[in-house]
Amino acid sequence: MSVHAHPDDESSKGAATLAKYAAEGVDVLVVTCTGGERGTVLNPAMDRPGVRENLAEIRRAEMDAARQILGVRQHFLGFVDSGPTEPPAEGCFAAIALEEAAVRLATLIREFRPHVVITYDETGGYPHPDHIRTHEVTIAAFDAAGDPGRFPEAGQPWQPAKLYYHGALSRAWFQTMHDAMTARGLDSGMQAVLAEFPDDAPAPQFTTRVPCADYFEVRDRALLAHATQIDPDGGFMRHDRNVERDVWPTEDYHLARSHVPVDLPENDLFAGVRPTR
Repeated sequence: MSVHAHPDDESSKGAATLAKYAAEGVDVLVVTCTGGERGTVLNPAMDRPGVRENLAEIRRAEMDAARQILGVRQHFLGFVDSGPTEPPAEGCFAAIALEEAAVRLATLIREFRPHVVITYDETGGYPHPDHIRTHEVTIAAFDAAGDPGRFPEAGQPWQPAKLYYHGALSRAWFQTMHDAMTARGLDSGMQAVLAEFPDDAPAPQFTTRVPCADYFEVRDRALLAHATQIDPDGGFMRHDRNVERDVWPTEDYHLARSHVPVDLPENDLFAGVRPTR
């Protein structure tokens, strides 16, 4: 189970991992906490009449297309996008009571019975209020789902074995890609992004690196399915995929909780859950 804030987050954070496990026969569920209703149109080609007015419906259709490309299931948790404003508007995901959201996710955990749950760390990956709330809700639901004394209305208890945080799009990734492309005489286009990271940004503490370069193409198709959010000629889509496969062929995670013995570092999110392959 991979828990995200908005449609498109699942395709920009760990999508190759999801596609890899789905192709191997794992039943993968993406949980999307909000509908992205208050998002913006980030692809200039999609910023046209009728799109902003129908953004919620369009983003649901984009999510369904991306889900099919990745080969996963998907469930909207049913909360309203908070938008980037502070403080969050009344009734939106970041403003509701934590327990109200946690019981909804705990119910889904007890129904789906995942062995592994993935979400963002306490920073949200970046400081959007919905990302931070997604972290808080997932932690609360992960801890409550296996406790028979919590949320008795949410069904029979089920304790996932492991909880991971995404390590997507770290400074280390951008710097490695920039250096590798520059060494090959290519314009990385990453200077502006690198400049946004503070000089004292901590190095990521990855415990688990999942080899998934064979699924980068699937990841990219899923990303492009979110046409309102992804400019095919800009941002993440610009870097050379062959360079990425050469210098960073994994998607990376931090093991935050485990109820099974682990031997770190890992190359499999299900290490300790299933027999060694």
